[in-house]
Amino acid sequence: MAAHFENDTPFVLLDRPGPGIVKICMNRPQSFNALSSEMMSALHSHLDQLKNDDTCRVIVLCAMGKAFSAGHDLREMTSHPSKEFYESLFSQCSQLMMSLQALPQPVIAQVDGIATAAGCQLVSMCDLAIASDTSKFAVSGIHYGLFCSTPSVGLSRNVSRKKAMEMLLTGDFITADEAANFCLINRSVPAEMLETEVMAMCLKIIDKPSIAVSLGKSMFYQQIEMGMSSAYQLAGQVMACNMLDSAAQEGFQAFLEKRKPAWKSDPA
Repeated sequence: MAAHFENDTPFVLLDRPGPGIVKICMNRPQSFNALSSEMMSALHSHLDQLKNDDTCRVIVLCAMGKAFSAGHDLREMTSHPSKEFYESLFSQCSQLMMSLQALPQPVIAQVDGIATAAGCQLVSMCDLAIASDTSKFAVSGIHYGLFCSTPSVGLSRNVSRKKAMEMLLTGDFITADEAANFCLINRSVPAEMLETEVMAMCLKIIDKPSIAVSLGKSMFYQQIEMGMSSAYQLAGQVMACNMLDSAAQEGFQAFLEKRKPAWKSDPA
């Protein structure tokens, strides 16, 4: 994989804690894992290579230190005061965010600590998110005169419009329990249970046929941007293709025979 280092320290650490599971860990705790251009490049590079890795069934995105991510690197932003730089930076960020949903594998955000601005956006763009109960979330750019426009895209596709606007206009933090209630994350758990809960979710996903998971994820994000009629047309086409796959054939046969499906082994 492409290497991204600073002072001999990689921006991102990779681990494979179990068959089919790849953990991507942001490794800039001293800067609260800010999404600098280098950090975003490192993340995008690893994600881009994992999309074609048949041994990877689910991706966990986590971070070292006390923060998941504090958002964009403000020092980097203020040191390049030009429209061209800002447009390039926010375009890079948008491409990274969209790449998460373009992956065939589900991505789970494992959040322990603060997730602010583009860091909160990163959580919102993952397919699933589980956080420690001490984690906090905010889109806080408004405190510095900057409306969090790009984070609002992911945020508004998770939480209700009025709650999203409240977060965007006040910049206030919400707790992990509030984030779960607002559907920004799936659930909050005690910090000591976070790793266990995330791994349990990974195993549930890996237990399902990869073809059904990848087809379903792709269809879900396509249809959610469509009108009702187009969404149902797409969903019907995808479901018909899925039904013809051997995994679905085996699944339904197993149901009729009252036995556990014997899925064809996925690479791991």
